[in-house]
Amino acid sequence: MGFGRRKDKASRPWRLSAKLLIVSSVATVIGFSAICVSVMLDMRRSEEELARQTLENLASGIDSDIGRNVELFDLSLRSVANNMVAPEIDQVAKPLRQLILFDHAATARHFGAIQVFDSTGKLIVDASTLDPQPEDRSREEYFTAHRDRPDVGLFISRPMLHHGAYAIVLSRRVTSEDGRFLGVVAGSIRFSYFHDLFGRLRLDPNDVITVFRRDGTVIMRTPFDLDMIGKNLGDLPGVRRALSEPSGSYSGVPSANHSPRLYVWRDGTRPLVVLVGKPWADIYKLWRIEATRIGAIMAALAVFVLGATLFLAREISRRAAAEEKLEELATTDALTGLRNRRKFDAAIEVEWRRAARLKRPLGLLMIDADHFKTFNDTFGHQAGDEVLVGIAICISDSVKRAGDCAARYGGEEFAVLLPDLSPTEAFVVAETIRLKVEQWCGETATTTVSIGVASLVPKANMEWTAMIRAADEALYAAKASGRNRTVLAAGPKLSLVA
Repeated sequence: MGFGRRKDKASRPWRLSAKLLIVSSVATVIGFSAICVSVMLDMRRSEEELARQTLENLASGIDSDIGRNVELFDLSLRSVANNMVAPEIDQVAKPLRQLILFDHAATARHFGAIQVFDSTGKLIVDASTLDPQPEDRSREEYFTAHRDRPDVGLFISRPMLHHGAYAIVLSRRVTSEDGRFLGVVAGSIRFSYFHDLFGRLRLDPNDVITVFRRDGTVIMRTPFDLDMIGKNLGDLPGVRRALSEPSGSYSGVPSANHSPRLYVWRDGTRPLVVLVGKPWADIYKLWRIEATRIGAIMAALAVFVLGATLFLAREISRRAAAEEKLEELATTDALTGLRNRRKFDAAIEVEWRRAARLKRPLGLLMIDADHFKTFNDTFGHQAGDEVLVGIAICISDSVKRAGDCAARYGGEEFAVLLPDLSPTEAFVVAETIRLKVEQWCGETATTTVSIGVASLVPKANMEWTAMIRAADEALYAAKASGRNRTVLAAGPKLSLVA
């Protein structure tokens, strides 16, 4: 019935409470998950920054060591080249010439002997001996580079087999005072130097260190790969960046068989550029373990919280349903299914105040079964109960608005509360009920109903009991005038109107 729907709305806060609990728990889980994700992303960025700093330090250390040795060797080459153009150098004895030329030359176990070649590429001076064996280097890359281009400066050759060992040759041009090409002074740094340098480092198995010449030629690499030595990678975007920018980093995949790496370089202005790479998988390894652990804990907590929330929500819903059922039992007449007297009194109190506040009419029907006591004594209580149920059904079929309240007022008497209905409208509803009961009784004339109708706009100094008294008086008038009829108590003094 209509008032039943209003009662359902009154019970809805319990269901909303269960939904609110679920929404709050989900929001809490999402909030904590967002915080957790934010923390893990910060940890990830920290791992990346730490790896970048570590690689920068590693690249800087290697670059400094290589640069220092190249510079030291270059100073020796410069000294020899300058001394070779001295006018008296050809006039002194060989031992004295050796002393003059190579007295300040750098010596180390990884450095090859410095040699001087004339303008045709023939060996004329060798730091390792007074009587060098004949050599012709006129076709070597470093010789032709100095011969054809006076502005080359320090030239570093491609990796090559030099005097029985793999090495790179460092060379400088010997130029006369008038700018003529007099020859080349050259020396070598063996690969053993790079192996020894990289061997002192603590590297992960997948870490990569590559030393490039300025044109992108691979001078040395660890892990050592002979197929890569001497290969030109200058066309690769990352290598081009390393050779053109003083320092920086980039992410790249060296080949289809390798995982992405972070590459870092520190000083791209030196003759040799050091590029250090580390796989992203290794960089994020510890972070991934920690993220997995934290994620598993958060997932377990989320499952627990959501599970507990659903359990509590179900219990709240069950409790709400139980209380709703108790409310239903407490406010419903067990025989007819209509509201009982207690619920009716609470409803009329609420509707009376609402009508007074909004200045809207409030209608009331008082309905009584005619000759019910005689019928009940004649046919028994069970038959009487069936009659009351039939009357209740007729009333329910006629009263369907939300806010209407049909109740068993007591015994064979019923009451119907009709908010917002004028006297005429309330009278129409009453007649509908009366005619339905009459039609339901049929020719047997089991019973009929008499109805008293009252409708008014409550005033500030009025009580709702006055409207009940008026409807009761109209009901008594209906019975007195022959029963099976409706009488309207009209306002403002609620006088009777047949």
